[in-house]
Amino acid sequence: MSRLKTTRTTLCTLALLLTGSALSGANAAGTLTIATVNNGDMIVMRQLSKEFEKAHPDIHLNWVTLEENVLRQRVTTDIAMKTGQFDVVTIGNYEVPIWAKQGWLTEIKPDAAYDVNDVLPAVRDSLTVDNKLYALPFYAESVMTYYRKDLFQKAGLTMPDAPTYDQIRQFADKITDKGNQVYGICLRGKPGWGENMAYVSSLANTFGAQWFDMSWKPTMTSDAWKATLNWYVSALKADGPPGATSNGFNENLALFASGHCGIWIDSTVAGGLLFDPKQSQVADKVGFAPAPKGPYGKGPTWLWAWSLAVPASSHQNADAQTFITWATSKDYVKLVAAQKGWVAAPPGTRASTYAAQEYLKAAPFASFVLNAIKTADPNGPTAQPRPYTGAQFVGIPEFQAIGTQVGQTVAATLSDQMTVDQALTSAQSSITRALRQSGRAR
Repeated sequence: MSRLKTTRTTLCTLALLLTGSALSGANAAGTLTIATVNNGDMIVMRQLSKEFEKAHPDIHLNWVTLEENVLRQRVTTDIAMKTGQFDVVTIGNYEVPIWAKQGWLTEIKPDAAYDVNDVLPAVRDSLTVDNKLYALPFYAESVMTYYRKDLFQKAGLTMPDAPTYDQIRQFADKITDKGNQVYGICLRGKPGWGENMAYVSSLANTFGAQWFDMSWKPTMTSDAWKATLNWYVSALKADGPPGATSNGFNENLALFASGHCGIWIDSTVAGGLLFDPKQSQVADKVGFAPAPKGPYGKGPTWLWAWSLAVPASSHQNADAQTFITWATSKDYVKLVAAQKGWVAAPPGTRASTYAAQEYLKAAPFASFVLNAIKTADPNGPTAQPRPYTGAQFVGIPEFQAIGTQVGQTVAATLSDQMTVDQALTSAQSSITRALRQSGRAR
């Protein structure tokens, strides 16, 4: 079996093991059922949660750890149907404002010791509705470019301080070595509104595209969208790994960390994993740069916060708030640092983390990430006026279904089931139908 296949098999096996016996005892008194995603930082949280149980012997934690797309589906169903399966859910700044207005989330009221003002304002504001906090951020992220310094040096290349997508494509062509399973570029290809469409939406912004015009008419057949998708498809077909439609954040992380990728454009949270020699075979070879710019060069920029919230349907509100306050506290950051090393500390949430000299020394990307999050502009202007907010998503309830469907259509272009033009025409039609059914457009 090749190293590439071994990496994927290991990742899938880990995800299955972590899922465990999901809902056994979910509603038992003193038991909190926590739904979370199988990302590295959340796996660390689960490992360290025994410290929480030692300090709170009357609270038992029952973990449901799922792949991202499955998590979103399960949590959305549970919270909308108010079945009460979960006491703590892992959601982001897409869901929080929408679900809070629906009355699906419990207001979070941390005590003074939590120091809510230590949470970075951009992140805190994204989880606040009508001056009420409805989730606490476990980690936050923007987007950046990771690259292999050794491969660049070998090819005589220098990464610019502000790369363009044209340059990235040229670099990827020059460092691809498929015979040795080294691929010039890795990008999200797994369909899902928070998987491939998170990246593709951000790509579209800087190419001058957007999802809707001011009349809520989809713009998927525009020249800007065609340029966006043509760049994405051609880059992955020429220089990407095989089976790109199976690769989301975790899969690409595994590929890069095991030496199979030359360039990867994705979440800033990967920095703590790629620079950690315990988890990355290329920890001493990783360089980083801003996300590339497209022809438009501006557009809304990525901001996401994986956060912990308490559904209104939970019958263990007080215990749930106790847990999420612990898991997002200053003391938890210090616990991770002590147990796993400062480079593994959850990034992007607390000013105190970035004031810690130990973190700045262990994480060469720290100041870069802090600046990326502080300057993220998810509500900024697109090339043409738009009626919605969000950078890598559209801040409307319908987007979860729309983004997932379009994500499947986009993935079909990578597997040659559709041409770019066919995919965009199909997306235009499906979005139009969805908005008419929802009553948002006529």
